[in-house]
Amino acid sequence: MDTLSYKTVSANKDTVQKEWILVDAKDQVLGRFASRVAIILRGKHKPSFTPHVDCGDNVIIINAEKIVLTGDKLSQKKYIRHSGYPGGQKSETVENLLKRRPAAVLEKAIKGMLPKSRLGSELFRNLFVYVGEEHPHEAQQPKTIDLNTIK
Repeated sequence: MDTLSYKTVSANKDTVQKEWILVDAKDQVLGRFASRVAIILRGKHKPSFTPHVDCGDNVIIINAEKIVLTGDKLSQKKYIRHSGYPGGQKSETVENLLKRRPAAVLEKAIKGMLPKSRLGSELFRNLFVYVGEEHPHEAQQPKTIDLNTIK
């Protein structure tokens, strides 16, 4: 028996193979869609996944304005922020945020599913969200995938 085959291989920045992936958000449910994109950004779908390394892929999301929310979340879900000053709390519904900045709804959902550390910030930089069909990443030759195949 070869004992070398039992060695755990840990990926690092040099050995990671990153790809560009194109995903269409049209008629996708926000939470389920965001969790699958977070898995791809993190690299958990790869056999060489290493928890402390950015081994995920670069993800391009198009049609961000066509994301779907179930139930009454469109009018009831609120995003809350605080300026740091007394009385500085402000809230905004998803409906208003979708009108104002459609890509922000997807970005907030996906960012919340990434690690809350420097690694999470680094992973979030691999996400590109666009309103409409057009994106400026044709030179990277992104692969179009169906997120329902990712578990």
